[in-house]
Amino acid sequence: MEQLSNGLTMPQLHLGVYLMSGSEATQAVRWALEAGYRGIDSAQMYHNENEVGNAIKSFLASNRNTAGLKREDIHFTSKLASNGSYEAARQSIKSSVTRSGLGYIDLFLLHSPYGGKKARLESWRAVEDAIADGEIKIGGVSNFGIKHLRELIESKPRVVPAVNQIEVHPFNTRREVADFCQANGIVVEAYAPLARALRMKHPRIAELSKKYSCTPAQLMIRWSLQHGYVPLPKSIKRSRIAENADIGGFEIQHEDMQAMDGLDEYLVTGEVG
Repeated sequence: MEQLSNGLTMPQLHLGVYLMSGSEATQAVRWALEAGYRGIDSAQMYHNENEVGNAIKSFLASNRNTAGLKREDIHFTSKLASNGSYEAARQSIKSSVTRSGLGYIDLFLLHSPYGGKKARLESWRAVEDAIADGEIKIGGVSNFGIKHLRELIESKPRVVPAVNQIEVHPFNTRREVADFCQANGIVVEAYAPLARALRMKHPRIAELSKKYSCTPAQLMIRWSLQHGYVPLPKSIKRSRIAENADIGGFEIQHEDMQAMDGLDEYLVTGEVG
């Protein structure tokens, strides 16, 4: 589990459901929970909050739930589609809680910094009030740069964002913003941790995958975890969902971590966190 600045925890690995249709998300979430995932990352923009929530509830009530897990054992994330007025953001959060059907949302993020300073700060105030009202457990942001994070921190919010979800992988290491987050107690969630499979055949990735007897995806997820990030690998294939969670059997050596860091080419995959 990842320790957050507010004293709460969240799983170190989440299934991302970006660009999954409702039926794909339903199946992928069930397979992920069966494979040991305890975190699912959705968003208003994904249009699958309802399917994800139903899949979680269905799994918990099924005989596949051999560990006797309860709602509080599963970490569900959603995100505000667009920043705007306080009232619009507050209502939007309530709608997400209703759509998920889970009673509350574990982690709720501002999906982007777009909309200007006033919209960002008003939307964040709505997140703070939703936390106070028990609709959200943890508040965070996504795709925020250092400027946006500083602006929010300097506004002296009642709740400091616990998470910043950004695209991070060996081909886009985002060191400056990641270092700023870690220096300020903000956990980095890494979306597109597999670089959307665009560099799986890179010679260095292939070489190190062979060295550690793992898949390229497992290597990249392990890289993310060893940097202290929370990766959000996405797949709709049952075997890959399970494979991506099976990363506890090896540790990347320091010199190999440095070699992977050196692959940075600021590759932006186009995936939206």
